[in-house]
Amino acid sequence: MLAVALPILIALSGRANAHASHHEEFYPGVQQPLAMMDVVDVATEPWTSKYGLQYDLGYTGPLSFSHLPYARCLEDGAARFDIGLLGMPFDTTTSYRPGARFGPYAIRSGSRRQRAASGTLAWGTSPADLGAGLLDCGDVPVSAYDNAKALDQMEAAYSTLLGRPVQGGTTAAYKPSTAAFALDGIEHPRIVTLGGDHTIVLPILRALNKVYGPVSVIHFDAHLDTWPSPPSASEQERITHGSFFAIAAEEGLLTNTSIHAGIRCKMHALDDIEHDDSVGFQVISTDDIDDYGIRKVIKKIRERIGKNPVYLSLDIDVVDPGLAPASKRLQINPPLIYYTDLRFQRAHPSQVRVRRLAVFYPSLTGELTGGWTTREVKRILRGLAGLNFVGADIVEVAPAYDNADITGIAAADLVYDFLAMLQLESPPLPHQGPFSESDLAH
Repeated sequence: MLAVALPILIALSGRANAHASHHEEFYPGVQQPLAMMDVVDVATEPWTSKYGLQYDLGYTGPLSFSHLPYARCLEDGAARFDIGLLGMPFDTTTSYRPGARFGPYAIRSGSRRQRAASGTLAWGTSPADLGAGLLDCGDVPVSAYDNAKALDQMEAAYSTLLGRPVQGGTTAAYKPSTAAFALDGIEHPRIVTLGGDHTIVLPILRALNKVYGPVSVIHFDAHLDTWPSPPSASEQERITHGSFFAIAAEEGLLTNTSIHAGIRCKMHALDDIEHDDSVGFQVISTDDIDDYGIRKVIKKIRERIGKNPVYLSLDIDVVDPGLAPASKRLQINPPLIYYTDLRFQRAHPSQVRVRRLAVFYPSLTGELTGGWTTREVKRILRGLAGLNFVGADIVEVAPAYDNADITGIAAADLVYDFLAMLQLESPPLPHQGPFSESDLAH
């Protein structure tokens, strides 16, 4: 029996090996080369002959921002763009509610009803019409376990894309913008980053510094994010989403002409503002929009920045939680204790002991209610067009706390505004409709 079976097994083995060799020859990597395949004429098939192309609906297709072309730019040296969108799914330095690692997904998902070629009355154009090559560059695969490594990964990724050649526009409307203030005099692409907790801005500023030197920052946020670290903190522990601007200032990454917009957090003492000023920021509070108006808010931001290269960072919690609930909220900031102790330690030793209790019962500095509306933020962004932007981000979108995707949708709409704002040489004119210039009294 074995004598009969053995030749059969050998023959079958030979055929299997031949088949495997044949498979490797004609199906490398499992797929057969296109040259070896018969091309189907889809025009004669039932679908195409009746309905045409297989286009994506607003709620279908691969998930890229606003249905833009998508590439893994970090590994695709042929990818070209003037403005790239890059996800940084990092949230392991947040102090209260994590979950912003899912922010890039939520923002892209919120953008599904948008198209870059769709214009608005507010802008009078669309991001696509303004001519820059737009590309969704995917996400940085950051470590979820090693913060030091994750920060380095984000810096390396951002530096990689900053160093790529620009596409040079898709239409004659495209205007180069960054060569004039780049240290090497070369045009560099700009990146719109989808966070991620706010710490992602530190590696971004480190990368930008290599190309532009120190930059100014326009910081939309409920919180200052300039708090210093306590003396007991380790080198890595001192870097959080509430301290990264202080670290950036220590490293010489910022000019002394940065500005906050929308601040409304609870503070431990006036030392917060004094230290914030030393980091290089002026403060526009949430309530200033009521006292001085949107136009004056825009005017003061533009005056503060001037002609400096500027980076815009927008924490979604600048928006009122009734309109954008999916953020970290009620941020805990023990680092406040450090400089409060320094202030009182000699003159008021008894108060030092009281202050030190806060190390064990850290104060809540959450912004709570009273934030700006999305309409107010969008109006300010339009008023900032024409500044020398080198990049922008939106951070702290944590979809686990969202309701009906309203935060993701709001964030996506603000990113759409970024794409127009980065390209225009000046703010768009107000929509006229039935109004005249004399009606713009306010």
